Amino acid sequence: MHRYRSHTCGELRASDVASDVRLSGWVHNRRDLGGILFIDLRDHYGITQLVARPGTAANEALSSVTKETVVRVDGKVVSRGADNVNPELATGEVEVEVSEVEVLGASAPLPFTINTDDGVNEERRLEYRFLDLRRERMHRNIMLRSAVIASIRSKMVALGFNEMATPILTATSPEGARDFVVPSRLNPGKFYALPQAPQQFKQLLMISGFDRYFQIAPCFRDEDARADRSPGEFYQLDVEMSFVEQEDVFQPIEKLMTELFTEFGNGREVTSPFPRIPFRESMLKYGNDKPDLRAKLELVDITDVFEGSEFKAFAGKHVRALAVPDTADQPRKFFDGLGDYAVSLGAKGLAWVRVGEDGSLTGPIAKFLTEDNVKVLTERLGLAAGHAVFFGAGEFDEVSKIMGPVRVEAAKRAGHFEENVFRFCWIVDFPMYEKDEETGKIDFSHNPFSMPQGGMKDLEEKDPLDILAWQYDIVCNGIELSSGAIRNHEPEVMLKAFEIAGYEAETVEREFAGMLRAFRLGAPPHGGIAPGVDRIVMLLADEPNIRETIAFPLNGNAQDLMMGAPTVLEESRLRELNIALRKPVETKAADAKPVAEAVHPDAAR
Repeated sequence: MHRYRSHTCGELRASDVASDVRLSGWVHNRRDLGGILFIDLRDHYGITQLVARPGTAANEALSSVTKETVVRVDGKVVSRGADNVNPELATGEVEVEVSEVEVLGASAPLPFTINTDDGVNEERRLEYRFLDLRRERMHRNIMLRSAVIASIRSKMVALGFNEMATPILTATSPEGARDFVVPSRLNPGKFYALPQAPQQFKQLLMISGFDRYFQIAPCFRDEDARADRSPGEFYQLDVEMSFVEQEDVFQPIEKLMTELFTEFGNGREVTSPFPRIPFRESMLKYGNDKPDLRAKLELVDITDVFEGSEFKAFAGKHVRALAVPDTADQPRKFFDGLGDYAVSLGAKGLAWVRVGEDGSLTGPIAKFLTEDNVKVLTERLGLAAGHAVFFGAGEFDEVSKIMGPVRVEAAKRAGHFEENVFRFCWIVDFPMYEKDEETGKIDFSHNPFSMPQGGMKDLEEKDPLDILAWQYDIVCNGIELSSGAIRNHEPEVMLKAFEIAGYEAETVEREFAGMLRAFRLGAPPHGGIAPGVDRIVMLLADEPNIRETIAFPLNGNAQDLMMGAPTVLEESRLRELNIALRKPVETKAADAKPVAEAVHPDAAR
């Protein structure tokens, strides 16, 4: 028999009754029922119940071991009997009557319990992450991640893509976040940068003549944590394709996502096909560019209805309305609750009315609406008895910030929100430029390296604020999985695009010398995207925080509490690297933004 096990703890079945077996694993739980010990033994594969009879050596040995001690046991498989079957365990029809015990790894008292989710704080969990990963939920999440990545690789190869590796030690580059830098011992005073993404390398692969590239790429960005963003390190499915237009990128990625979320979604419905929503339409209807389409409500721009109105709360402001059907039976606290929610987002309040059986409007602002207002609102919003209407007024961005989340919250509270589905969409037609409201300066809206729709002709002839870019986002359930773009591979078009944003040609030539040199030596049209692996797994696992899907994440302050990183280097090591330390000093922001602050083409915004 094998030194440690003949079977795993998830393997034994009724057909194994009367077999002599050897198991190894962790003591998950222990119960003493009248001197008979019952032990739940856990390993990677599952749990098997052990039984140790009174007066036996096995009972004596197991009565003293602590939870999470690693043991090897020998014994005989016996049937639990029909009345004692545990249907929640794959091994629930049997148990092992233990005859011999060997302690392989004793456990000291635990900092928190493993077999229950006892609400221990996250900092403690991250400090003892190796224990936290023994919990069933965390173990399941990490195995889901492994399976998802394996499936992505298989599907990408089937779609005709080739996996290629790109450098980890590289040069600092013009990305959207701060680089992590690495000192060079052999080149004193110089530094490598860890890649924020393989962006330039994957474009260079296309210029090198490779056609369809992908990589499960580690990316490093020195940025603050969020619920859907891990600080420091993350992984993305990096993709680039040659001789493609926007729809050519959409087709394989949409197929991949549909198959992936169907495979691992536990029966949850997946959008097919993915709707294409222009950026400006998304901002108007949903209040943001990452709409949660599970909410079956839309915002409507009604600014024109109140132009010249005597109702001061709406006059001269951008106004959007949200019509919510089936609210006739909703109590006043439904309306007050949404108002409180809007206030928590920064609003001063939330105006509303409700529609009666006769079509008349009642509510706090009903008396301020004229007959013409009511008529137009009824027609435009499709109002009927039982509808409620919520209003947001102010600057465009202010209204979007408030009414976007209110739309989703109202749908949830009023029963117009789909559960257990994955609602995907593409956000397209992003504006190439925007105007700084304070300075009036034209600057890139998001991605300066996208090909402008209309190319050089539009750059020369159109108002910059009317120019759209060939860039796109993929969104699922209100989570942005990735940005992508058809790249601007024409040097003269790139120089013109930066000129409009106030950058001199000499500056662009200096900052992007390598890429421009490559573009001038035969560059194909190309484009790509980079969906975040961590966010994909977060959605599939139905976890609210991305750290729950990463084996060893940093905390919100970009610290590894388990390994003690970051650390202080000894003086001898600093001298070897030719580094002298100084205390941080306050610095004033530069008056002019350097070109190196341009955002990464596939960076999540």
